[in-house]
Amino acid sequence: MAADQLELLIVEDDPGLQSQLRWAMSEHNVHLTSDRESAVDAMERHGPAVVVLDLGLPPDTNGATEGLATLDALLSMRPETKVIVASGNEERANAVRAISLGAYDFCAKPVDIDMLRLIIERAWHVYKLEAENRKLMRVGESAPFGGIITADSEMMAVCRTVEKIAPTDVTLLITGESGTGKELLSSALHFASQRAGNGFVAINCAAIPENLLESELFGFEKGAFTGAARQTIGKIELADGGTLFLDEIGDLPASLQAKLLRFLQDRKIERLGGRKSIPVDVRIVCATNQNLDAMIEEGTFREDLYYRLKEISVEIPPLRSRRGDSVLLAKFFLERFNTQYSKSLRGFSDDAIQAISRYSWPGNVRQLENNVKKAIIMAEGKTVTAEDLDLENLIRNASDNRPHTLKEAREYAERQLVEEVLIATDGNISKTAKMLGVSRPTLYDLMRNLGMRTEDD
Repeated sequence: MAADQLELLIVEDDPGLQSQLRWAMSEHNVHLTSDRESAVDAMERHGPAVVVLDLGLPPDTNGATEGLATLDALLSMRPETKVIVASGNEERANAVRAISLGAYDFCAKPVDIDMLRLIIERAWHVYKLEAENRKLMRVGESAPFGGIITADSEMMAVCRTVEKIAPTDVTLLITGESGTGKELLSSALHFASQRAGNGFVAINCAAIPENLLESELFGFEKGAFTGAARQTIGKIELADGGTLFLDEIGDLPASLQAKLLRFLQDRKIERLGGRKSIPVDVRIVCATNQNLDAMIEEGTFREDLYYRLKEISVEIPPLRSRRGDSVLLAKFFLERFNTQYSKSLRGFSDDAIQAISRYSWPGNVRQLENNVKKAIIMAEGKTVTAEDLDLENLIRNASDNRPHTLKEAREYAERQLVEEVLIATDGNISKTAKMLGVSRPTLYDLMRNLGMRTEDD
């Protein structure tokens, strides 16, 4: 068997249709079964990527009870398998129910062989993409940038910039809205640097009262103030040899801005109550969701400190502008929390995918992660729905955002299709053009007309 040959399981009790399907799908490695028990056995032995399942299995050949039970058994064993259910037009409600239970797609009976072949090929393509994504995520767990999940070109450009400067000791300023992943990016920078063997120390300048922040940063000697019963090392000193991440640097009080600037110039600190200068070798990474340029104009942030911190700066784009990332991240979180909470949810329903794609996510990745976590804990079905995600209002009000003219509808459909294929091909223009059935120049023109970024922009 060829390494890339599809393992296809067909669960069908009609001997004539079995023979027809085996002949029609001869390019694949086909396994034929006729009931639930033999299907479960074939799943254990062959681990098929795609299953074609007749819902009318014995002993309930005129209903769908046994077929749906078989679907549940197969997906419980291998949730990643793509199951295509076959049912008559009069049994459409059963097919819809099967989709809600985790089936990938359905094919009407009598079976149109060409249509079934197309559905199988598409299911196998999705299966391989998801398998490759899981493989990359496993590999990425030990890689510095493994925790950053993106298919967006702008976000990938940010990652490439940070990866380039990681081996150096330049100070990095990361800007972006709250919840976009600024600390995650700074951590990736640290673990990609030569300082990875030493500490990564983070402190949120907005979370600590002003009268305590100085001692948190610089430490203090015994007796420096009431309650200072022993010597305490500050965050800067703790990060010696490693990286110090100063989150929400825009909230640093003016008095500490001057002291931090002096440290950046001299690379020495004095603990509160102490007189000894202590040299510290630390890399500084800062982050803020505020406009520091505007704060300089207002006189609330020191311009000289700003340029010390901004040797290199990057801006993380908000999730709403990262094409395809909301769905990609939602699937990543689903897999993580499925494992963490011992769940076996089989993915997102169509309305959930629509809601995730259309919602603006004002809280960015953090909000998405929290919604998916809550949905996985609270979901009662086999898949996560828009209601589980608390996004059902988006579906209910979707008509307010739909295109109102034929031109708008055409442009909306074209954009959706191009974006989906670009994500599937990892942004490869040649492959995308081929899958869309157009030339590269035509695709470039279409993307520009739709206001989409291209490789040349």
